[in-house]
Amino acid sequence: MVLWLILAIIFASLEVLAVSKNVQRLEYVAKPAVMLCLFLWLFADTGLQGHAFWFGMGILFSLAGDVLLTFERMFLPGLVAFLLAHLAYIVGFREEILTLTAWSLILALFIAVNIGRLLGRIVETMRSNGENKLVFPVLVYGIIISVMLYAAMSTISNSAWKNSAALFISVGAFFFCVSDAILAWNKFVAPVRNGRVWNIVLYYLGQIGLIAGVIAQFG
Repeated sequence: MVLWLILAIIFASLEVLAVSKNVQRLEYVAKPAVMLCLFLWLFADTGLQGHAFWFGMGILFSLAGDVLLTFERMFLPGLVAFLLAHLAYIVGFREEILTLTAWSLILALFIAVNIGRLLGRIVETMRSNGENKLVFPVLVYGIIISVMLYAAMSTISNSAWKNSAALFISVGAFFFCVSDAILAWNKFVAPVRNGRVWNIVLYYLGQIGLIAGVIAQFG
């Protein structure tokens, strides 16, 4: 039902406004409302049948992560919630992980090199700032989101996936990863100009892209 997508976009726009203007009360309402609307959109169009069930679980874990990350002291529980979200998405993409092609090998190498370099810089700065307790969770999260990105973008070379669905999925996963990279850099390395706004905009574009792709494929 497109109504849920429209509502998700409206609430996402309100969340971007809340972040840019630092209106915390609006953020408390708009932020969870986006993921709730995306979950209802997925449910209305797929019934959460088959693979769609795992993407529904991913949305719910993301919703939990959104709520937890609203509070600075809940960063680690929020990180765990999003890690579980990515694991759920990975299960939804399980066939892609088990299928090796020339494209998937090139993709795996590209992701490993670039995210590895990014994680190396982030971890180095974390250690120099005495944030050693978060190093392991951040590394694990970086590995898991890399696997999710690999699985999502592997749909491009899988003939079982519709072209439109694979495109939405791939772009969505990419935006999701860039969003997390901005969040991590902004938090651990150095402030990014308008970092919070870019983080939230790319995050919602990523989640909407992923769910749009799932609905295009399984709806």
